[in-house]
Amino acid sequence: MEIREDDLTGEPTRALLALHLAGMHANSPPGHVFALDLSGLQQPNVTVWTAWDAGSVAGVGALKVLQDGTGEVKSMRTHPDHLRKGVGAAILERIIDEARVRGLSRLSLETGSGPSFEPALSLYRKRGFANGEAFSDYEASPFNQFLHLTL
Repeated sequence: MEIREDDLTGEPTRALLALHLAGMHANSPPGHVFALDLSGLQQPNVTVWTAWDAGSVAGVGALKVLQDGTGEVKSMRTHPDHLRKGVGAAILERIIDEARVRGLSRLSLETGSGPSFEPALSLYRKRGFANGEAFSDYEASPFNQFLHLTL
């Protein structure tokens, strides 16, 4: 598996991001989807990586650098054909490594609740992320939750 920075121009990456957004909308109440669309991921403070296996996109993830010297994990998604192969863990490690290189003090993320979010939550918790307070512009609700990793 190869993980590389992605410029978001390739159709396989765009299709996986569209699948990610559709999944977030299908499994979240109205008004509770904070996944970035393509234009949101193309901002200067966001870096996107994709994992590739045998020429096909296996996963995607992004780091959004926040103004307070922390970072946010965004757009984590493993392609359905590559589940249970360590793709998510590999991308998450790349994001954590880059956050450390950039001198960020903490990584945070916002995600939902319910069965469809459990695999991702398990991955984050295994890596040391812990539940905590809302951050940035997010507001807590009964649906969403916030996880943090001190770097």
